[in-house]
Amino acid sequence: MVKRWLSRYLARKQLLAADAYKERYVVIDMELTGLDPRQHEIVSVAWVMIEDQCIKLSGAQHLINKDVQSLEQSPIYHGIAKQDIDTGESLETILGKLHQHFGECILVFHNAALDWGFLKQACRTLGLDAKARLILDTFVIEKKRLHQQGHEIGHDDLTLSECRKRYNLPHYSSHHALTDAMATAELFLAQCHQISRGKALKVGELV
Repeated sequence: MVKRWLSRYLARKQLLAADAYKERYVVIDMELTGLDPRQHEIVSVAWVMIEDQCIKLSGAQHLINKDVQSLEQSPIYHGIAKQDIDTGESLETILGKLHQHFGECILVFHNAALDWGFLKQACRTLGLDAKARLILDTFVIEKKRLHQQGHEIGHDDLTLSECRKRYNLPHYSSHHALTDAMATAELFLAQCHQISRGKALKVGELV
């Protein structure tokens, strides 16, 4: 037990000291039927890869969960209807494809507490190991930056669209998982370059 804990501690310490620009990232976004992973469901999952500071569109995925039992009012927000669900893939298949990146990439979300909570719950239900090398959150990165700059943070200042505005990134229509994954990936790269200001950047500076 102690040996395993020490091994994980040393691996994390080594990762935090690594060059952030040389790491691989998978940026994930999901559409959900609600906010509680114990009673609501994953409707769709999307992800894009970042490698060598570039978003790899060739590896982008947007998959709809055909196992959704009840969409409730969620189509109002994400536009995914019953006919889309019918042509989707099982959640087990979707998470199998995403899970293969957990051991080799750093996971990136905007508001990780929500999406990672759903992913952990789903992985456990399906018998998958719900462990990630490291999780980074563009929401938390931005909150930390604003605090360091002495800004008071308003109610909507940390939404994905508001965060993007501060970096002069273009406006995207939200509530589509792949669009939001792309938007989060662009925001993450912008944050990295703003924090590093042309200098070396350690992964630990993004936590």
